[in-house]
Amino acid sequence: MFNRTLRRRTVLAGAMFAALAGVSSSALAQGVSGELVILQWQTGADGQMWKDVEAKFMELNPGVTIKEFLPAGTQGDPRGGIRTALLGGEVVDVLINTWPAFRAELVNSGILRPVDDQWKSFGWDSKLSQAWRDLGSIDGTTYGVTYTYGDRSAIWYKTSQLEKAGIKPPATWDEFLASFDKLKAAGYPAPVVIPAKYWAHTEWFETLLLRTAGVDFAAELAAHKVPWTDPKVKVALMKYAEMLKAGCCAEPATMLAIEQPYPTLYTSEDSSYLLFGMWTNSALKNDLGLKEGVDYSIFQFPSLGMGFDDTASVDAKELNLTTNGANPAAADAFADFIIGADAANIMAKYGYASPSTAADGSLLGPVQQIATGAVAKSKVQFVLGDLLPGDLVDEYRVQLQKFLQDPSEATVDTVLAAIEAKAATAY
Repeated sequence: MFNRTLRRRTVLAGAMFAALAGVSSSALAQGVSGELVILQWQTGADGQMWKDVEAKFMELNPGVTIKEFLPAGTQGDPRGGIRTALLGGEVVDVLINTWPAFRAELVNSGILRPVDDQWKSFGWDSKLSQAWRDLGSIDGTTYGVTYTYGDRSAIWYKTSQLEKAGIKPPATWDEFLASFDKLKAAGYPAPVVIPAKYWAHTEWFETLLLRTAGVDFAAELAAHKVPWTDPKVKVALMKYAEMLKAGCCAEPATMLAIEQPYPTLYTSEDSSYLLFGMWTNSALKNDLGLKEGVDYSIFQFPSLGMGFDDTASVDAKELNLTTNGANPAAADAFADFIIGADAANIMAKYGYASPSTAADGSLLGPVQQIATGAVAKSKVQFVLGDLLPGDLVDEYRVQLQKFLQDPSEATVDTVLAAIEAKAATAY
């Protein structure tokens, strides 16, 4: 997935989810002390969760003081601010990362150090399967320690709205499209929320690509082994157009103005469905005070019947350790801690799943239970946009914004040609 070898690989779901019987606190390095600087760009409930994780680490390591460095420009895609800070020489020990292509960029710039020695000395094989180690590797060298992951092919919905419309979570694409008119008749004029100001409008295309062409083809597209003008890419985008033409959404200008679907839009009475990351669970629970599995839930992307319905898009967050950090011992210990029981169980209370065998799976709520179960049964591919080079991902997002404004076949051809032209110079 993250590199050309792994993009052809299905995550070994059994290894990810087995042995969640719980393990005691992680085996932290002895005697670590001093200031540990963490580049932390998350806000809201995610930011508070991270503070709880940091507080637990300092409790277990009283000689360590944690300082957070928050880069500028954390709204939308924070990579620009992170890039500026790190390339400008900002000294941090630990970086939170969720973009495989960005990790490769930082490695090529000499900013990240490998963690293979730590993997052995701390015994991380007992907590993370080889599949997770592979996810954090580039050409056989490990740089990332994955601490949470999410199902990006899960569609969020408001239980009260579907009940009022007299419908159940759609199982097929045709049922999904047919539900729009029923939701509108029940008083919900824009059944699907698409936050298209920055990047979230690409989510629908990415899962549709998996469901129409499969994970291997998506991996080849991410590596530019097939062109964006390939007919299989067009099929996926035309399916997206089918949804738009079925009256799923608000007017394009409204979609393009939406940055986040909550708190205002997701709590409004306009819309019901949302395709967004699993951090939505934390926001709905902790920021909005909604009850997981009661006020809202999820269903897996509806089947299309094209031979690839056993697929899912996934994301993950990892820790990277820097080459210029002033406290590498504390950074190593923190990486060990993040996949231990203490950190994993704090994250579970916020609604996040951990890949670690030290995590207590019973702490996950009903929504995360659905998500982890769905991923366990799926062939998975990492979020396509996070695998693309920086210049290409920008063009990709802009072109799909143009598509939203005119989802005609002619526009689809123009959009894919423009993305392909950028891809031709990006690798």
